[in-house]
Parts: sequence; structure tokens; C-alpha cells
Amino acid sequence: MISQTAKSPIVVLLIAGGPLGNCVANRLAERFKNLTVIQEEPERKWDIVRRRARFLGWGAAIGQAAFGVVYKLGESKHKLRRQRVLSDAGLLPTLRPDLNVQHVSSVNGPDCQALLTNLAVYGTRLIKPKLMEKVAAPFINYHAGITPKYRGQHPAYWALAAADRSRAGVTIHLVDDGVDTGKVLAQRTVRFSEQDTIWTYQWVQLAEALPLLEDAIDNWAAAHETVTETDVSSQLYFPPTIWTYVRNGLRSGVW
Repeated sequence: MISQTAKSPIVVLLIAGGPLGNCVANRLAERFKNLTVIQEEPERKWDIVRRRARFLGWGAAIGQAAFGVVYKLGESKHKLRRQRVLSDAGLLPTLRPDLNVQHVSSVNGPDCQALLTNLAVYGTRLIKPKLMEKVAAPFINYHAGITPKYRGQHPAYWALAAADRSRAGVTIHLVDDGVDTGKVLAQRTVRFSEQDTIWTYQWVQLAEALPLLEDAIDNWAAAHETVTETDVSSQLYFPPTIWTYVRNGLRSGVW
């Protein structure tokens, strides 16, 4: 478990790669000198589609995949806004060359289990209870939404589309065997500009969430952790289908 007396706690960050995870790694490395980054191989897109089809049906899975194509094509249009958010927050989207990075096939695989001692979590596939049971340390996650009301993917988008701006924000929570259902350590509402869309919400949220994540790690290391009780409804969200995205945009002006 994390030492309560350590001036610099040992932290292992689990990421799936990509600029968002890289920003987290670079930022935590500035504060926690004993940082190890474990990067898993990205999950194949087809595997993601098949899993969603089993859970939601093929119609929804295909619609979400179609939105994913649109999202990919639209990234360049929102590049300048993303760069401005990163610049204002002092975040770097490429991994620092001096970081201790270990590569594994999956966060749930035996190679990852062998590496883990104390850890924080960002942006990987779901961690299985079997792994958590074998690691004597807290798993802390950053979620780009307000839990438990908005769990899953693109939660800020769904909150804004529902005109629920007070719950468009970020959460730092403990990881349990559910999807974003762990006990809340910190939450914050995030204000977005008129320039922001589903392409940039997560970047604005990341800048707001990182100080909360750093404080949560420090608090656990010093045994000063505080759990916030929540009493709201809970729902799991997925990426919008292409037709849901267009409908929400035309109806509420949220894109």
C-alpha cells in the first residue's frame, strides 16, 4: 500500500497511450518523482464494436462506430482549441523521454500484475476485480464526468445535451468492480466556452481534474483521504450514435 510517511509516494500510472494519457503522465511526473507509467496496447476497434453489440445491440454499435469515424475526421478542425487549452494549462501531449515507461499487452494481464505495487489509473480498459484483489494498494481513477449520475463515456456531452450543466464536470474516485461506481474523492463542475464541443470537452476537463488527482494521491499517501457521499441517480453512458449526435445538436445546440 502507499506509505503514509513517504515524502514522495510511489505511484504507478496505468494508461492506454495517446495524448490525453501522456498529459497525465507528464504532469504527475513533475509532482511525484517515484512515478512509473504502465502503458497497455490499445484495444482493437473491432473488439470494441463487438462488445458494445453484445451489450447494446448491433444497431447502436454500428451507429457509435459511424460517429467514431466522424469524430476522427473532425479532430483537425478543433486542433487549435485543443492546443490553446493545453498551452493555458501547461500540458504536454507527448511523453517526456525521461519517464519510466513499461509496456504491457493489457492492464489485466499477468505481465501488468507483476509490475504493480501502488497505483493510480487513467484511460485504460476496465480493470477486472481479480487484479485489484491481488494488489495491496488503492486504485484511483480520473473520470471526465460527475458520478454516479454520468458514468461511462463522453459524460460531459451527455450532461450538456440534457441541459444539466451543474453535473458537467470531473470526478476523482476509487476504482471498484463497477464502471465509474467507486467512492468519490473529489468532484468539480467545469465551465466550457462557446468554442467547445465533444471534440474538446475532455481536454478542458483534464486541465481541471489534474490538480484534484494530484491532491487525491497526496491525501492517500498521508492517510488524509476523504470520501464524499453521493445520493443521485446513476446511469452508464456510451458514445452517441451518429443519429443521436445530430438530433441532440439540432435540438439543444450541443455538438
